[in-house]
Amino acid sequence: MEDKNNQQEDIITNGTEERVNEQEFDIASDPAPESHGKISDENTEHKKEKNSKSRHHKDDKTEELEQEIEKLNDKYLRLYSEFDNYRKRSLKEKIDLTKSATADLIISLLPVLDDFERAINAIETIEGAENPTIDGIILIHNKLKNILCQQGLERMKVMGEEFDTDFHEALTNIPAPEPKLKGKVVDVIQNGYLLNGKVIRYAKVVVGT
Repeated sequence: MEDKNNQQEDIITNGTEERVNEQEFDIASDPAPESHGKISDENTEHKKEKNSKSRHHKDDKTEELEQEIEKLNDKYLRLYSEFDNYRKRSLKEKIDLTKSATADLIISLLPVLDDFERAINAIETIEGAENPTIDGIILIHNKLKNILCQQGLERMKVMGEEFDTDFHEALTNIPAPEPKLKGKVVDVIQNGYLLNGKVIRYAKVVVGT
């Protein structure tokens, strides 16, 4: 009887020891909660560091692209400005060349205009000189004068004006017929002309003293 009781106690004791051993094994095999938290924190820090490096890399790349775009934009603006200046300069040179060619042509025609005026003045002094030929000369003179005026030619008004070296060239001085004509133009030897407001031939005059 006692043996049987002893056997039952041994079985209970062994069972209890086995359950205790199993619990100890489970505790030993399962990582501690603190160890889990430490690993999780390390993973989080690693991810943060990786994300930070990735962001820095993207920021550097974006900054490089922005700098490149700024350089290209500046280069484009410089080229556009240079081309615009070249276009304006070429246009101005073309206009100046046209004006210069026109001025040269008109200047070369001024002696012809002078000859017409001398001829007309000589004809007007002849009595009974009215005939179709004279009328034709006057008509041609007026037509030539109108064409030149359309190009900007303008004859100076100098008779009785104050002598001005910007417009007049004094060939000689004579006593003024009247006191009020002193220092003024009393006779015109050759007419002066302006082309678009610019002197192309000075008026040759006689000045009263």
